[in-house]
Amino acid sequence: MLANINSIAIIGLVGERVEVEVDLSNGLPAFNIVGLPDKAVEESKERVRSAIKNSGCNFPQKRITVNLAPADLRKEGPSYDLPIAIGILLASEQVIFDPNELAIVGELSLNGDIRRTNGILPAVISAKELGFKSIVIPERNTEEASIVDGINVYATKNLKEIVRHFRNEQVLSPVRYQEFSPTEEHLYEIDFSQIVGQEHAKRALEIAASGGHNILMSGPPGSGKTLLAKALVSILPPLSYPEALEVTKIYSIVGALKDGSLKSTRPYRSPHHTTSDIALIGGGKWPRPGEISLAHRGVLFLDELPEFPRHVLEVLRQPLEEGFITISRANGTLTFPAQFTLVAAQNPCPCGYSSDPEKKCTCNSAQIVRYQKKVSGPLIDRMDLHLEVPRVKYDKLAENASGEKSSSIRKRVIGAREIQRHRFVGTNTLTNSEMNLKQIKRYCLLGEESRNLLLSASKQLGLSARSYHRILKLSRTIADIEGAPDIKLEHIAESLQYRPRV
Repeated sequence: MLANINSIAIIGLVGERVEVEVDLSNGLPAFNIVGLPDKAVEESKERVRSAIKNSGCNFPQKRITVNLAPADLRKEGPSYDLPIAIGILLASEQVIFDPNELAIVGELSLNGDIRRTNGILPAVISAKELGFKSIVIPERNTEEASIVDGINVYATKNLKEIVRHFRNEQVLSPVRYQEFSPTEEHLYEIDFSQIVGQEHAKRALEIAASGGHNILMSGPPGSGKTLLAKALVSILPPLSYPEALEVTKIYSIVGALKDGSLKSTRPYRSPHHTTSDIALIGGGKWPRPGEISLAHRGVLFLDELPEFPRHVLEVLRQPLEEGFITISRANGTLTFPAQFTLVAAQNPCPCGYSSDPEKKCTCNSAQIVRYQKKVSGPLIDRMDLHLEVPRVKYDKLAENASGEKSSSIRKRVIGAREIQRHRFVGTNTLTNSEMNLKQIKRYCLLGEESRNLLLSASKQLGLSARSYHRILKLSRTIADIEGAPDIKLEHIAESLQYRPRV
């Protein structure tokens, strides 16, 4: 007997149809899986055998051949356990149903329970796009699957339950669709009102949040660089539904969804400086998203920037410019989204006190130059805002006065983002930092005074073409925060304050 069951393979963030063909034939009992399976798929034979027996069904004593088609597409992970088991039961006529418009995904345990499986959200979305009317998933993945409309999602906790469903003994009801409704207020670890002083830095972070601009903070140890970076997420707007789907798909694939629900807050990632280049950008034998993709539509914070190996930092160049990362391996080429705001922090020298007026620096000039050269010029050039974060005075720290709350700053950020949303409607651009040259020429028009100031500054600062365009983008964001339709002289002047002096 032959049975065909449909499943979904996740390649990058996209799902592709996999046909699980199960053939039962006479001969010595055997169980073979072909079709480019990895080790986890090959080991499913023992899980499937035990799960079928422990679910009250008969495991056929025949020659079983399972083909995962197309044969040239790699198959990895335990998500093929359930479709293989259902295929065997269908081929042996222990269940009878029409599998043509149904997809099945799930990992089995030895007792027949269906475990939580990574990548269910992109699998459900892909099943819908491929034209399937229904999909069977693990019950533990119900939360993330319920946000997809237009397809019947059946969540099952064990093999016995889904067998009863196919036998019409106990029919399952589809999972109820849950509309996306992000909570406006969230509990953040750090609020801007808790940060004493650093008004200039807070202003820079507001600009960075409003336009999605990269920022580099430099200052002595203990000046508050890490605290400011952690507070940045508290003023970012909540994710829109399309953004939330993008982010949740990435976290679903890597198994990082803690409660299984749709993510509505911007991600914040802070990898240690010992992180490898593969962990940062993604990759591996079977490429997986890295830290820059996990920070998609959120913040990637690199503390102690010069302590990162230079070759690790250099891989950030492409995603900082293009908003995605392309990983090429012998097995194929995959592309992951990586549209993030880079926040980097560094000390001005090895001891950290060369810019501190109160504490003497113990480094010589050669050490300082060598330390600063650890970060390449092209990477520094990709930072929109360069910010000096000085030490906070002791009398300022002793004050009880609190600053402006993150909630009020967030309102201004949301207002600026709303202006950008209307500006770029109908395009893939969401923030000013993502503008291409054509959009810069259209939306960043300057008056004669502003043009002359920028021209003079370009000569004095030795600005590259990239820096010139980044100043225009930054000025457009500052104008948006103030609700100004045009870029004015003061907007250009403020943008120039955030460029490093040569």
